[in-house]
Amino acid sequence: MNLLGIDVGTTSVKVALFSEDLDMLWSDTAEYTVESFGDRVEFPAERYVEIVKQEIENCPYEIGALAIDTQCETLILTDEKGVPTRKAIVWLDNRATKEAAEIEAKFGRKGVYEVTGQPEIIATWPAAKLMWVKKNEGDVWAKTKKVFLLEDYLLYCLTGEFVTEKTLQSSSLYFDINKGEWWNEMLEFIGLDSKMLPTLKNSGELVGVYNGIKVVTGAMDQVSGAIGAGVVEGGTVSVMTGTTMAILCPTNIIPEYDPESIVPCHYNYNGEYCLLSWSPTAGMALKWFRDNFSEGFSFDELGNLAEKVPAGCAGLTFLPYLCGSTMPKYNPEARASFTGVSAEHTRGHFVRSIMESVAFMLRENLEYLNLNVKEIRAMGGAANSKVWCQIKSDVTGANLVTLENRETACLGGAILAGVGVGIFSSVEDKCKNIALKNRYTPSGEDYEKAYEAYKKYDALLNVKG
Repeated sequence: MNLLGIDVGTTSVKVALFSEDLDMLWSDTAEYTVESFGDRVEFPAERYVEIVKQEIENCPYEIGALAIDTQCETLILTDEKGVPTRKAIVWLDNRATKEAAEIEAKFGRKGVYEVTGQPEIIATWPAAKLMWVKKNEGDVWAKTKKVFLLEDYLLYCLTGEFVTEKTLQSSSLYFDINKGEWWNEMLEFIGLDSKMLPTLKNSGELVGVYNGIKVVTGAMDQVSGAIGAGVVEGGTVSVMTGTTMAILCPTNIIPEYDPESIVPCHYNYNGEYCLLSWSPTAGMALKWFRDNFSEGFSFDELGNLAEKVPAGCAGLTFLPYLCGSTMPKYNPEARASFTGVSAEHTRGHFVRSIMESVAFMLRENLEYLNLNVKEIRAMGGAANSKVWCQIKSDVTGANLVTLENRETACLGGAILAGVGVGIFSSVEDKCKNIALKNRYTPSGEDYEKAYEAYKKYDALLNVKG
């Protein structure tokens, strides 16, 4: 049976078809542009459905089953028959700042975290968005009978079933990750009847059928990507280093509330939890340097220059805060800097210092999360750089593995689809078959002095004004 994974991102839908042996048979991407005006970001809900259905139709092979992953917070309101009462409010939308403040005043950050795992109360969360609609669009709210997140709506339009899955609801702010149930106290506060919400399902459950294809619940995008990378147990983490850096760590406990932390704890596909940490600048720092100071160089050529430079870059240290810092230190005012520059430093030193800084940022996040990491599954464009991968392994002291398949979110969906229709016994068992590409082990290179310099300069320069 062929299995289709559908990854619905902010500006594109990616699809990939896999065999039962997890060999990728076909893939495609459809791009689109969301409507952005000020702090508002919207998109016609029907267009999501049209694009997904068209991608299913485009597949040149027979599809046995499919599962969908999406971002968590895109909100869709409909009438009783599933007809949208307004455009989808995309997860990036920030109009509901006042409503987020009202939620924080009522429950407090600690109270919300201990139920939902979300340490911040911001306008992104669906609870705040719903309050905004009720206040500002009374005619829309009067017609609204069903409240969907994006994956829910796609499942409904494919199968007619009004269901959701629990990882997707992690950041709704009205889902209790301890109990795996709706948080009734929050629902009462925002004035939302639980009958307007879908039935809660686990990831990897059969929902229904679309044109003869079995449709299965998926997972939120980051969880689906982690499954596709084989990150399904403690001691292994996924690191996506593209423009930004995202780290996912499975855990069986919800960490105690830390008022200084903004690291969220999400519900995981298996009924346990996962921590999500991210940094806004990673691969973009190297791209920035290439585009502005090394225009004639490819990334491979820059990597070759960096490989010739000794570890520690002869005292050159880069702080990668081109867009501020987030985790473990939240400071949107932070800015990037090269420190310790001398006449001996070459282009290669600057390139390597950027690579080392991202590795230091990774280590700092892993230490902050207090996890015993044995293996890192590396994804994103930086996974193609052998020198960068080796630096990360040396700096963290963990084995680092890259993957044959780059569409990990789609692969995660395919695995969940296979579990849902019973051809795979479990997610964990099938993840043993995920094809690995390159393996890097710590070489013994000593980065302690360079790492301490990084932390020293961070303490001096990464301060709020």
